[in-house]
Amino acid sequence: MLEYFNPRTAYESLQAFLAQGGPVLVAIMVLSFIMWGFILERIMFWTTAADGVIRRTKRSWEAWPDHTSWYGHAYRERLLSEAKQEASRFNSVIKILVAVTPLLGLLGTVTGMVFVFDIMAITGSSNARLMASGISRATIPTMAGLFTSVSGVMFTYWFDQFVQRHQAKLHDELDKGDL
Repeated sequence: MLEYFNPRTAYESLQAFLAQGGPVLVAIMVLSFIMWGFILERIMFWTTAADGVIRRTKRSWEAWPDHTSWYGHAYRERLLSEAKQEASRFNSVIKILVAVTPLLGLLGTVTGMVFVFDIMAITGSSNARLMASGISRATIPTMAGLFTSVSGVMFTYWFDQFVQRHQAKLHDELDKGDL
């Protein structure tokens, strides 16, 4: 087990895994890294900067001279909209990546099965040993696409809940300033 902590062994194992899954698995891996980069960015936002957005919005609202006119209400709506936009940044990108990765997994299934049929056509037999590489090329991308998608679905749900709570809290904070 400790040999996998050796960077060379880990790199060779990753290369072998990607070779078994075919070229579609590389695309799934790249999209997975991109998706997790966005997820980590959102986690950092919610743990470090979300309260700062509320404070900044509240300060801007308190500095506005007129809270009762049409312009005051329009300015308040603008502040709420900007805060919501900042809170939900990259959520749609993560949702798109969650939706695309299982489709890429299905594409890997199709390309793997085409590989199996090519082997059967070239050899003229249905030898199980010859078809095994095509079957793994068909199943590994499906598994990787579904795993990536399921891991991202949890975070999209949580981030949507965080945005709703953030907006409710901000709404309450701005309403307190009106009294």
